Amino acid sequence: MALFGNKKRTPSFTAPPLQAAAGSSAQIGQFYSYSVGASTELALSCATVSRATQMILSMVGCLPLRHYTKQWTGERYEKIYLENESWMDQPDPRSTMNFIMSNTAMDIMMRGRAFWYITSRSSATGRPLSFQWLPASMVSTLDQAGPQFFGQSNEVTFNGVQLPTEDVIQFISGVQGFLFTGARTITTALKLDQAAERFAVNEIAAGWLQVGDNAEQMSAEDLGELAGAWRTARQTGAIGALSGGISFHEFTSDPNKLQLLESRQYSSLEVSRQVGVPAYLLGIGVPGYTYQNAQQARQDLYLFGAKLVLDVIQMTLSMVNVLPRNRFVEFDTESYIYENHLAEVPVEEAGHREEEEAYT
Repeated sequence: MALFGNKKRTPSFTAPPLQAAAGSSAQIGQFYSYSVGASTELALSCATVSRATQMILSMVGCLPLRHYTKQWTGERYEKIYLENESWMDQPDPRSTMNFIMSNTAMDIMMRGRAFWYITSRSSATGRPLSFQWLPASMVSTLDQAGPQFFGQSNEVTFNGVQLPTEDVIQFISGVQGFLFTGARTITTALKLDQAAERFAVNEIAAGWLQVGDNAEQMSAEDLGELAGAWRTARQTGAIGALSGGISFHEFTSDPNKLQLLESRQYSSLEVSRQVGVPAYLLGIGVPGYTYQNAQQARQDLYLFGAKLVLDVIQMTLSMVNVLPRNRFVEFDTESYIYENHLAEVPVEEAGHREEEEAYT
């Protein structure tokens, strides 16, 4: 498994596997063999990464698709909305729209691409009728190793099994995935969390034991046993006892420094920059970042975080290998951005009060 960046770096975070395991025979639908990849699981163990992805996926997974065509009016194109095909409401008959769209968005964010497998076609037109999501970690493109992908692949394998290219829908992002661009950021965040965890599990004040000058000096092995016994005893009881020749000295370090609060705060800010979610939406205090109401917060999440993912999905599903020419699909983002009537009620009431006061 290849390492990110410089090979001399500590291998605490490794790149997603770009080649499938040789000799594997797992087929489509055998879920017991599916895996999202150790790199994705490791990245999501960071609280900021998990929260940022949850916010984007909660938006992508709840948006319905709309079906339309374009008509030239003499000055501009006008959208004419059509009735949805069955797969536009439920691409996979065995799962929900939220499931397949959320997992597709996760793969696009993490790895820069996602894959659907066409499970059925129309006998009349040959157009796809249903799909199944394939974990991108198990898909290899033999003609493109990544992490930058330059177009549709002609050699697609799933867990080592060659797939017909015409039966695979390839969602390719215009930017590299977060697992590649944010590898150093993830590694730093995980190391800082591990340092804070080590401090948290230490149930007594950090310090050292010192043998007096007049006492009998101890070997390194005896000192280690003494320190281990002291720590074990303190974890089970608050009161300790030492002989006259041994004394305990407590470190005077600030607990805030031991927990690396400022470093972890900056690390969370770096993660928000990498993922693209505004820092204030993740609860990270940054001077100058404010928003007016819930509607503005939704717009910021859409513009800075989810729009790239949404564009990749809707443009890919509007290609001629899925729909006939001049037929398109899009996400109904308006219903999400402006769906905040409860949040706007206090603002409207305040406006009415100001008008009444002005008239009186």
